[in-house]
Amino acid sequence: MVEVRTLKEGNYIKIDGEPCKITNKTSGKTSKHGGAKATVIAVGVFDGKKREYVGPVSSNVEVPMILKKKGQVVSVQGDTAQIMDLESYEMFDLSTAGEKLKEGEEVAYIDVEGRKALFNR
Repeated sequence: MVEVRTLKEGNYIKIDGEPCKITNKTSGKTSKHGGAKATVIAVGVFDGKKREYVGPVSSNVEVPMILKKKGQVVSVQGDTAQIMDLESYEMFDLSTAGEKLKEGEEVAYIDVEGRKALFNR
């Protein structure tokens, strides 16, 4: 958990239980009836949906644990690539999401609480 005031563009946050990357953050001034409010706009890591959080800058929000890892493309079939982790040699399938991958190529991917996705190159 972190305070909203400490978040910056490019950081990650959980909105509605989904890990999202912050694309925009604005905060207003303190009014005579309450504290400053912040608006955080973020895009889902796995689904690409735009999400918004509005709340006091002093409130706490969840931040997902994100691990950046490297893997090697073993095979590509349509929109799915079979990846081998370069540290653990674990094999798994990832959606290529329109990326043109070649067999033998090294790729970066992220692991967010057991869910994996290609890391934007």
